[in-house]
Amino acid sequence: MTNKYLHIFKATVVLIALSLTSCDSFLAERPSKNSSLEVKTANQLEALLNNTTSFYTEGNRTAIHSTDDYGFSAAMYKSSASPFSMATVQFATWDYTYLPDDTREGFWSTEYRKIFTANMVLSLVGTVEGTEAQKANLTADAHFVRAYSYFQLASTYCLPLSDATKNEPGLPIKLSTSFEEDLKRAPLAAVYKQIESDLLEALKIQLPLMQENRARHWRASKAGVNGFAARYYLTMNNLPEALKYAEAALSEYSVLVDYNTEMRYGRTQNVVIDPGKPESKTVTLQYPYTHDNQSDLTDMIGWKEFLYFRMLNHESWWYIPSQSLLGLYDQDHDLRYRYHVVENYSYDRGMINPSFDYPGYIFFFKDRLPSGPTVAEMLLIKAEVLARTNKPGDAATTLNQLRAKRLTPGAWVNLTATTADEAIKLVLEERRREMPFTQRWQDIRRYNNNDYAADDVTLTRDFYPYTIAAVQTTEAIKTYTLPKGSRRFAAPIPRTEMIASNDVIEQNTY
Repeated sequence: MTNKYLHIFKATVVLIALSLTSCDSFLAERPSKNSSLEVKTANQLEALLNNTTSFYTEGNRTAIHSTDDYGFSAAMYKSSASPFSMATVQFATWDYTYLPDDTREGFWSTEYRKIFTANMVLSLVGTVEGTEAQKANLTADAHFVRAYSYFQLASTYCLPLSDATKNEPGLPIKLSTSFEEDLKRAPLAAVYKQIESDLLEALKIQLPLMQENRARHWRASKAGVNGFAARYYLTMNNLPEALKYAEAALSEYSVLVDYNTEMRYGRTQNVVIDPGKPESKTVTLQYPYTHDNQSDLTDMIGWKEFLYFRMLNHESWWYIPSQSLLGLYDQDHDLRYRYHVVENYSYDRGMINPSFDYPGYIFFFKDRLPSGPTVAEMLLIKAEVLARTNKPGDAATTLNQLRAKRLTPGAWVNLTATTADEAIKLVLEERRREMPFTQRWQDIRRYNNNDYAADDVTLTRDFYPYTIAAVQTTEAIKTYTLPKGSRRFAAPIPRTEMIASNDVIEQNTY
C-alpha cells in the first residue's frame, strides 16, 4: 500500500463521517471521525455521494490552457508576467519536458479520489440496510461517477482511441478499495471498455432528474447518464448511439436558459489603470450576475440547464479568450458575448501599470465554467449527428432552437445550411461559442481522429523560448505547434504519481 493511497483511504473515511453529519439530518448519532467508522445503511452511502464539493470541480489545466480557445500571447506576457505561472506557459505550448515536475498538477489525483469513493460505495452497497431500489440506484450512481472520472482522465492523459492506439498505455484501472490492486497502466482499449461497462451499468438508474419540482443534477439521474452517454458515443464517433442518448436526455428534460429574459448584469468593479501617469483613468468592469458569489453554490446549483453538475475550475481566475474564439461571436446580438466576455478583465488580473487591455471569459465567479452535460450540449450533439449524416436542414433547425435562447431576436438567429459541409461548419462553430474551454480539447482530439478531414485542427502558438524556471523574453519568439497525430495529445502524468506508485505507473512517451 503506497502512502498516497493510504492517505486517500483515510481521507475518504473521514469524508463519510463528515458527510453524515453535515449533509443529512436523518441520522440520530454523530459518527466518529476515525477509520473505525462502520457503514451500515444505504442512507450513509447516499450521504457520501451527496457531498457535492467532493465531486463537482475539475481542475483540468490541459482543457484550460492547451487549445485554440486560450488567448495567451507573447505580448501579454511581455507586458506583465505576474498573472502567469510557468505551468501556464508550459500547458499553453504543449510542453512535456518540464510539466511532469509541476507539483501543482492535481487533476489526476482528484479524479482518482472520486473513483476511490465510487469503489467504496460499490464495495459496501451489498452489505448495507436499505431498499433494493435504493441500493440499485446507488450502484448505478457509483458506476456513473467511475465512468465519468475515467473518461475525464483518459481524455487528458491518454492518446485518443483508434485502431492504431488501442494498445497504447491507458490508465491504472482500479475497481476496488484494495491497495494491492495493480497500478500498471492498462491498454487504452481496456480503459474504454471499462468506461463503457460502467456506463451501461449507470444507464440502469431509475431516478428522474426532476424530483420534488427541482432538478437534482448533482447526483446521477436518467437524464444525466443519458447526457454523458451522448457525449461518450460522440467522442467514439458512434453517431447513431450519440443521437439516441441525446434525444433520450432531451425527451426527459429540455429546459434552456433564455438569455433574453433570464441573464442580467451583476456587480461592477472600478479599477484605476496607469496610476500616477497623465493617462491614468478609472475603468469600470461589468460582470454577469453569475459571477457574484464565489463560495455560495446557489446560482450554480440553480443553473437549470445542467443534466449533471460538473465545473471546470481555473485556480488562476482568467479564462483568456483567443481572438479566433472572440471572432466567432456576433458581438452585436449574441448575448453569450454580452454577458460572458468581460471587457478590460486583464485589469482585474493586475495588468494596470502599464495597462494592458484584454477581456476574460466569465461564467460562475472567475474560476468556474459548466463542464457537465447540459441541455444545450444535447442540442449540439443532435445537430452534429444530423449534419454528419447529411441532414443539413434538420441540423440547422436544431441549432436554431439553442440560438433563439442565446441571441437577441432578429433575422441573425436562424442559420441555414444546404450541404453537410455547411452544416458541420455551423455546428462546430456553435459548439465553440456555447462551450469554450470545457469541450474544446476533447473536440479537437476527436476531429483529428475521425474520417472527415475538413474538421482537422493544428494548434500553434507564438511565444518565447523558456527553461523550467524562466521565460527567455530577450530571445526571439518561436512558433510552437501541436499537429494532428501528435503524441502530446496525451498530457504528461505528474511525476509525483509515478513516485507514489513506486514507478509502476509509467510516463507517456513523446
